[in-house]
Amino acid sequence: MRRIISATQSAAHVITDGKAQALGDASYDRLSDGDTDIALEREERAGLRRVSGLSTQLDDITEVEYRELQLENVVLIGVYSRGSLQDAENSMRELAALAETAGAKVLDGLLQRRPHPDPATYLGRGKTEDLRELVAKLKADTVIADSELAPSQRRALEDAVKVKVIDRTAVILDIFAQHAKSRESKAQVELAQLEYLLPRLRGWGQSMSRQVGGQVGATGVGMGSRGPGETKIELDRRRINAKMAKLRREIAQMKHSRETKRAMRTRCKVPAVAIAGYTNAGKSSLLNRLTSAGALVQNELFATLDTAVRQATTTDGRIFTYIDTVGFVRSLPHQLVEAFRSTFEEIAAADLILHVVDGSHPDPAAQLKVVREVIAEVNASEIIEIVVFNKADLISDNQRLVLQGLASDAVFVSAKTGAGVADLLARIDEFLPKPEHDITAIVPYDRGDLVNQMHEHNRVISFDYVTAGTLMHAQVSDEMLARLQQYLVS
Repeated sequence: MRRIISATQSAAHVITDGKAQALGDASYDRLSDGDTDIALEREERAGLRRVSGLSTQLDDITEVEYRELQLENVVLIGVYSRGSLQDAENSMRELAALAETAGAKVLDGLLQRRPHPDPATYLGRGKTEDLRELVAKLKADTVIADSELAPSQRRALEDAVKVKVIDRTAVILDIFAQHAKSRESKAQVELAQLEYLLPRLRGWGQSMSRQVGGQVGATGVGMGSRGPGETKIELDRRRINAKMAKLRREIAQMKHSRETKRAMRTRCKVPAVAIAGYTNAGKSSLLNRLTSAGALVQNELFATLDTAVRQATTTDGRIFTYIDTVGFVRSLPHQLVEAFRSTFEEIAAADLILHVVDGSHPDPAAQLKVVREVIAEVNASEIIEIVVFNKADLISDNQRLVLQGLASDAVFVSAKTGAGVADLLARIDEFLPKPEHDITAIVPYDRGDLVNQMHEHNRVISFDYVTAGTLMHAQVSDEMLARLQQYLVS
């Protein structure tokens, strides 16, 4: 077993200067004087953080809603069988960042190499005893595993180490629950949480059961028909299934609303550029730089979950939209992928994907791979992709050469300083759909609606005012060509 937080092996550190390495450079968290709305939103979110607590409350986990909020002191554990040690350590660094984002304090981390996790206790009997001693020494109150635990593994670990044990999936779901703001994202997160909880319900003894006899007719008990009644855990399962069905209906109705808005943009021939990427890669910062959207930016994972749509204009006057989507992460819980599928479909409906990668991250290749896997899941692999390496101001020349090896035609930008943004805008202009027909038309003055549509949804090269109307040289779509047919000049 390998200690991840070590004073002697700096390459294996999970925590640097009190922060998880995966969270990136702290300078990106600073705000300017004009970012008042973002500062207020951060303050509101910080007000919900857990306050310091002293002990674990594992002894009473039946009434979760009545627990006191507390800043949990956690120990991380991980098992890896394939891949390099560096990959496993990067995954643990990311888990540390997830734990900090959820409001915990990471005390230490243990990493073990073995052919496969122990089916009983995840770590094995001997290593579990080592973990128990470490937890007691550090006075930790929570253990977080770097992969999803089976309910039996979690229960066995809790019995052994005497503190609460959760897995990576539970931490991600907790972060999503904290950061969800819109009605749709809250419903999606709740659905994912219930799907995760359903196979992990625990019974709490005979007193929680509804035991009944086999009453038959007026004479009482019938032979062979006596048996246990419906237990409390069965009632809980039925309630959860009913709630999940209700949430799925609500999310389906919200999806119709989004599809209606998307259909309106499609009908008006407004191209869409989806901003996708790994969590904390700087997607919202880049959106703010490109459009002055004022979206929340914060140096933590999954800071924003809600889809944001902002209008923009190309240098030649074409209108299009930017769509900022939820970030991805390795081992993204399948419950979240299913719950947020309607949100991910915004990527599939786009004309162009800006794939934002944190260029200063220790493992950008893994970020590229994870995001492309999710893009493939929503059938968006055929859409044109522009790889954008963000945080270029933190990248050395040697790092730049390595990144160019990952994506030779990538664009290097800095959402913080604005470097490279002009090159990115030029690349977007190049790949956005262009009107197909080059025409010259004289539009009568009483058809100002057509002139307006040509300016908004097509490309007007030049125009002039003549006696018969507005003389226009433009590039237009098939639909616009049909409307202008009678006004065309040969």
